[in-house]
Amino acid sequence: MASQRTKGDVKDLSLAKDGVNKIEWAGREMPVVKIIRERFIKEKPLAGVRLSACLHVTSETANLAIALRDSGAEVVLCASNPLSTQDDVAAALVQEYGIPTYAIKGENDTTYYEHLEAALESKPQMTMDDGADLLTLLHTKHPDLLGDIIGGTEETTTGVIRLTAMSADGQLKYPVIAVNDAETKHFFDNRYGTGQSTLDGITRATNILWAGRRTVVSGYGWCGRGVASRAKGMGAHVIVCETNPVRALEAVMDGFPVMPMIEASKQGEVFITVTGGLHAIGKEHIEVMASGAILANSGHFNDEIDIESLKEMSTSRRELRPFVEEYTMKDGRLIYLLADGRLVNLSAAEGHPSAVMDMSFANQALSAEYLYQNKGKLGIGVHVVPPVMDAEIGRLKLLSMGISIDTLSDAQKKYQDSWQEGT
Repeated sequence: MASQRTKGDVKDLSLAKDGVNKIEWAGREMPVVKIIRERFIKEKPLAGVRLSACLHVTSETANLAIALRDSGAEVVLCASNPLSTQDDVAAALVQEYGIPTYAIKGENDTTYYEHLEAALESKPQMTMDDGADLLTLLHTKHPDLLGDIIGGTEETTTGVIRLTAMSADGQLKYPVIAVNDAETKHFFDNRYGTGQSTLDGITRATNILWAGRRTVVSGYGWCGRGVASRAKGMGAHVIVCETNPVRALEAVMDGFPVMPMIEASKQGEVFITVTGGLHAIGKEHIEVMASGAILANSGHFNDEIDIESLKEMSTSRRELRPFVEEYTMKDGRLIYLLADGRLVNLSAAEGHPSAVMDMSFANQALSAEYLYQNKGKLGIGVHVVPPVMDAEIGRLKLLSMGISIDTLSDAQKKYQDSWQEGT
């Protein structure tokens, strides 16, 4: 066990015991990370590597951090969102697991960036991001530290979009693996994890009945698909809004009505944004919403809803329930904003189920190992998770579930690799 002198900034170290229980409970649902951790304990593949991670500080993340610690890495952890931290987990990481952690649920912007700075004090050789805030701070404020960097990983769609833009502008200075784009990440975490946890967060915050509820989902990427399908499964009448014609077409063929947000705003009762973009819900949309409309975001940043316009359009606001803020419009309508427009699934609930984070964090752990094994060999830019690694994580997950699958025979492999075979 760690001493109380482990560095960090958490709400209350006395919460550590509850945090340990929560971490152990999540670990029961994370067999792949457990297998990787057991190998890491023996092999120490990241021995001495200084690794700074900016992730949601949850019980699932704790299991990843512990596995990385047991790989020999010197891990420092900070929060990637001011509202997603589980304070008991943060306390346990500092008090019981000896992992410096800088995260307090509800921290203001000043404290948030102080925590990011604290995560860089160790002069990291590797970064692990959920939204690219740590990497961006490193590039903009601490370019002197870039020389030590081996590489980094990125967990989210939003972060990958951000890094791809940085790379296109020639501003990205080291290789980053897009963990988000691994099939064992976005097929499961984004679709099933975000789908279930988003509805969970909204339900906990509001206690609404989903059956019969007119629900507008903005964005039909992997996250939007999950949210829409889960809401439909709960009996909601789901409308999809998209800017990408191919995704919009897919939503139509999946059985959802598709229309511009300005039209959906006149019909919807619950609005959920999962676009990774700016102002999916803007002033013009809020102006035509019915009184009682509920606005929630499950994208990484709270830019998807135009909160500043919402404030300007209102005469007063008050908190009715935890994570439910009522805005009274100048015309008397009432609009409800959940969790300050931040990730509702992590702010008002516990985030993704541990079973799907098992695969996401297996990707993180193995990607960190891959970066170190290939230091100096990967070019600057955004890289995909090697397909063989993706497949191995899928294999381990199936193994943990007691499921076996077919393998190709030599003849089938030859046929698959040949171009001469045909009719």
